[in-house]
Amino acid sequence: MSYLIPTYARQPICFVRGQGSYLYTADGTAYLDALTGIAVCGLGHCHPAISAAIKEQADTLIHTSNLYQIDWQEKAGKILCQKAGMDKVFFANSGAEANECALKLARLYAHQQGKSRPKVIVMENAFHGRTLLTVTATANTKARAGFFTLDDDFIRVPFNDVQAVASLADDKDICAVLVEPIQGEGGLHTPADDYLEKLYHICQENDWLLMLDEVQTGNGRTGKYFAYQYSTIKPDVLTTAKGLGNGFPVGACLVAGRAKDLFGAGSHGSTYGGTPFGSRIVCAVYDNLTNDVLTNAVHESEFIRQSVRETFPQIDIRGRGMMMGFGLPDDVDCTHIVDIARDEFHLLINLTGGNVVRLLPALNISHQDTVILTKKLLALFTQIIK
Repeated sequence: MSYLIPTYARQPICFVRGQGSYLYTADGTAYLDALTGIAVCGLGHCHPAISAAIKEQADTLIHTSNLYQIDWQEKAGKILCQKAGMDKVFFANSGAEANECALKLARLYAHQQGKSRPKVIVMENAFHGRTLLTVTATANTKARAGFFTLDDDFIRVPFNDVQAVASLADDKDICAVLVEPIQGEGGLHTPADDYLEKLYHICQENDWLLMLDEVQTGNGRTGKYFAYQYSTIKPDVLTTAKGLGNGFPVGACLVAGRAKDLFGAGSHGSTYGGTPFGSRIVCAVYDNLTNDVLTNAVHESEFIRQSVRETFPQIDIRGRGMMMGFGLPDDVDCTHIVDIARDEFHLLINLTGGNVVRLLPALNISHQDTVILTKKLLALFTQIIK
């Protein structure tokens, strides 16, 4: 009997140790982890420098509360803002909390504009979290079912459809647009290269906040520190989490432009946000998230993509950098693909958007492990694609 609330359909396997791109069961069997905790362990499992920082900080100071100044939080804030190109940051504990913070900013922005019923534009297939407000912004019907979501606060439009956003300019209640640069949970949908620029100009023209959810795309996942940096724009609000702590739970909401001065003392808070322990880990992650690592992520991911492209031209390849999606043909039975990958090939993947195999390998994966991963993936596709 398990005492855990069954909110997850857990796979019949347990890992007891991790190192680099591999996870190990109790009997020592190695599994190549191409998911990294769903884009969390971007620098691999048990990175030596990050583990050393964790051990040292655990022996020094873990928590004091935000009633006091926290040197490591100041350092983490400076590093993150400089890498993200933003002005200020609020540290939270998860992506959902970071997005909740962003939506509170949007409401406060609307309040200052005299809007009593503010609305935020969100996208079809979006995923922004599981708090009541972020699950409303999320499009997944299963995640929303039964929770009496706050749908009057949002307007949903198709992803990658700029005209659908522009057509709402006459709605005076709209205060912001919230969008993922690449949709992770929704099926690795990747927009046109100029999508963010066009959204930015629409927001500028209408005095809306542009808020980017980079919970999954951030922290080097796409080959830049943040995915929006492939464009020429800067958002008003940027959220991130996942790879920010390389396994330790930490999130962040960054602001610039019109959002920079919205919050003041007492506007928002978090008991555990930005602790000395968590902030030290953020610093350690960014000390090791070097340009060489970002370059490696791009090169090794392209090796995987090209190999699949040459062997299976019928597969729809999506994403950017180490955020990869492989849309399988409609006639492929995907029911057991995750189980087959795990049990027959010792490869850890997952399925998103119904028929899209998602890979989120470590950004610093070695070429040797990339070759192994690719061979396993091609063997898997050979078995299931007839």
